[in-house]
Amino acid sequence: MIDKVLIAGIVNEKLTEDQFLVEVTVSSSNVIHVMVDSDSGISINQIVEISRFIEEKLDREVEDFELSVFSAGLSEPFSLVRQYKKNIGTEIEVLLTNGQKHMGMLTKADDQGIDLEVTTKEKSEGSKKKELITRLHPIDYSEIKEAKKILKF
Repeated sequence: MIDKVLIAGIVNEKLTEDQFLVEVTVSSSNVIHVMVDSDSGISINQIVEISRFIEEKLDREVEDFELSVFSAGLSEPFSLVRQYKKNIGTEIEVLLTNGQKHMGMLTKADDQGIDLEVTTKEKSEGSKKKELITRLHPIDYSEIKEAKKILKF
């Protein structure tokens, strides 16, 4: 079986400063999946270059494999702090480990956690109508089960 640490090393040789490795998986039958991302977006041509680079470094005569290189999709949950930082200023959905779900604007991301600006309709004291109230929720990464970008059309 091909070692996923070996694959990660090969991928990191090819990536630019702006690009980063999200995940590598290798099945027992040597099916290799490599997910990459970029701070400024990644093109299909860049993904093809990365794929060809990996293929050049591995020898099919020694061990046969199937390779799939792809970018982190819009519907994929974030798995790295760098992905949170990349998405500051965008709306995300966060599912907490306690089961609560929050949707709001990602305003900050650092090594400890994120700040999520959530706007909800609530009745304020002495008012009969609901008003939009915006609150800032600091959330540690340890509290996050899953977070992903909200797609709007």
